[in-house]
Amino acid sequence: MTHPLQALRDRMAEHHIDAYLIPTADFHGSEYVGDHFACRRYVSGFTGSAGTLLVFPTWAGLWTDGRYFLQAEEQLQGSGIRLMKMGQPGVPTIEGFLRSSLQPGQTLGFDGRCVDARTGRRYHQLARQLGAKIHHQLDLVGEIWPDRPPRSAQPAWLLEEAYAGLSRAEKLRQVRGDLAAQGAEVLLLTCLEDIGWLLNLRGGDIPCTPVVLAYLALTRAGCSLFAHPAAFAPPVAEALEADGVSLRPYEDFYDYAHRLTPDQTVLLDTRRVNTTLLTSIPSEVPVKDRPNPTELRRGVKNPTEQENFRRAHLSDGIALTRFMYWLKTHAGDPGLTELSAAAHLEELRRADPSYLQPSFDPILAAGDHSAVIHYSPTPASDRAIPAQGFLLADTGGHYYTGTTDCTRTYALGPLSDRQKVCYTAVLQGNLALADAAFPAGCPGSVLDYAARRPLWARGLDFNHGTGHGVGYLLSVHEGPQSIRWRSAGGRETPLMPGMVTSNEPGVYFDGNFGIRLENLLLCVEGEPQGFLGFEVLTLTPFDLDAVLPDLLSPRERELLNAYHARVRQAIAPHLSPEEARWLDQATRPV
Repeated sequence: MTHPLQALRDRMAEHHIDAYLIPTADFHGSEYVGDHFACRRYVSGFTGSAGTLLVFPTWAGLWTDGRYFLQAEEQLQGSGIRLMKMGQPGVPTIEGFLRSSLQPGQTLGFDGRCVDARTGRRYHQLARQLGAKIHHQLDLVGEIWPDRPPRSAQPAWLLEEAYAGLSRAEKLRQVRGDLAAQGAEVLLLTCLEDIGWLLNLRGGDIPCTPVVLAYLALTRAGCSLFAHPAAFAPPVAEALEADGVSLRPYEDFYDYAHRLTPDQTVLLDTRRVNTTLLTSIPSEVPVKDRPNPTELRRGVKNPTEQENFRRAHLSDGIALTRFMYWLKTHAGDPGLTELSAAAHLEELRRADPSYLQPSFDPILAAGDHSAVIHYSPTPASDRAIPAQGFLLADTGGHYYTGTTDCTRTYALGPLSDRQKVCYTAVLQGNLALADAAFPAGCPGSVLDYAARRPLWARGLDFNHGTGHGVGYLLSVHEGPQSIRWRSAGGRETPLMPGMVTSNEPGVYFDGNFGIRLENLLLCVEGEPQGFLGFEVLTLTPFDLDAVLPDLLSPRERELLNAYHARVRQAIAPHLSPEEARWLDQATRPV
């Protein structure tokens, strides 16, 4: 059988394509993609959740970020694909590489359904500048993938108002008000999280993200949901219909866009809709390129969602604390591995009746695996967990009451002074960010210094963002807010009361060890008036066996002790007597 990379090059030659681009994307710009859309993985063999493959007849490169450098180096060995480490000195962007490599008269191809419209515009502009051409209606991987899985159509279900906090009818009313305020007649949504939030609709079409593959068109008088009819049981379809939401076939969305008329001003976000959709809209139809009004509304959690988030984190904290006790007790036991530990934690979470599924693939990393920022164990990479060194555990869950994401690095045996110094510095950054007070309107890039300062003071840093938004039973990674000093560019969305954001500083040493400590933070009103702060939602201990108390300031000790007192009070009543006695020691004042 011909290797997929060579098969792709053969098909490129047949279509007279000189360069072909394969992003990690579905038709909706989802972070994680279903098996049908795993084109980059199929061709390259790289399994990380982020990366773009660019293929020429005699050269191929994979661009990915710092979370995946080590993983990509391992998985690309022998493939003939060069790893392009994004953001590193001397490594051009994809557009920069194309600018220097694409020749006049040559053609760049890609599937426009998998490239967002804003990026697609830049590629078209670049091609014009170079005297080259673009062909964005090519799914070449689909042509060479003989057993490509079908698109998912898992059962859709409705999230009750007791969890969502607002009815579907009220959300539709609010967003129609936003549509009128923008002076538009039609809102086109392709982001699955936006659609799920707006309709209180959930499903199972994306791994670890309970959404339904769908498009949506909202007008001031109606709402059309373009989805796979087989996914909707009669009661679900009838409930949607009762609120004026009509179901239409998934494939009809592009024809709907093509039939829009000049008297219908369209509101859409070119960061979210794909290139094929934007080019399907007739050129004479007015288009307003604005952020989806649903994005900020779902990012700012309503009071019901906030209270539910607290309940979810109590449930999660019980499981995580019991896991920590079990791990510290059984490290080094025969048969204890990264995968078996992940399975045990999943079992502990499933003991709660409100638990649904993981919010991402578990990251359980022992020894030098912990230096791989987003390492996730597989049967091939699984290793024993010894009673020594660190185990980094980054896991999360979806509950009816909300979504969790927590990282702890556990000391399973004696540590070196260097390991303890680094752990303490990461902890100091986590405590400082959680303690931040800041004026309303402050973006996350300003706050990032608090988390990084203890590391920067030691000449250390980490190659990932410090904070991402967290959805309510949607995506564990959502915007519009973030905490990162390397801003993605453009106008930042300030942090607002009701937003849930992660706090996850870390430090990593290739081939040796890594440390990350993550809590979720709820942005709340602060003092004095006009200032904001954070409430820590996550409830499970930090590992005091890895802390050097002499390095902590009085304020840091106060914060750590107050947090552990909260954990002890909330979690101890749900533990066995033996576990509770252990927790009392694990959260002892320092």
